[in-house]
Amino acid sequence: MNSDPRSALAALIAALERHYEAAAASRDDDDPALDAATDQLTTAFDNYDDALFDAYDIATPLIVFDTDEDDDEDDDDDFDDLDDLDDLDDDAIDDDESDEDDSGTDVR
Repeated sequence: MNSDPRSALAALIAALERHYEAAAASRDDDDPALDAATDQLTTAFDNYDDALFDAYDIATPLIVFDTDEDDDEDDDDDFDDLDDLDDLDDDAIDDDESDEDDSGTDVR
């Protein structure tokens, strides 16, 4: 993995360009060049997302979905993770609301 977010971003942009070129040249979904470009794009995105998080504690708002039928069970875990994050956001909102009194003024 590339731990520098700027380098990882450059690699992601290059992978997006390669994927576009493969998609534009492809005649069907089973094109090996398109499959390879898709795999490279997925890897580049994961590397960028990890590097960004490691450097700045920020994640991208994107999820890579795997089209392999064997991994369908793992996809459910992705949605569970999103539900957990949503629950954390709801808890943070509830905490903020409890800091206000009935008149709506901040009591901090």
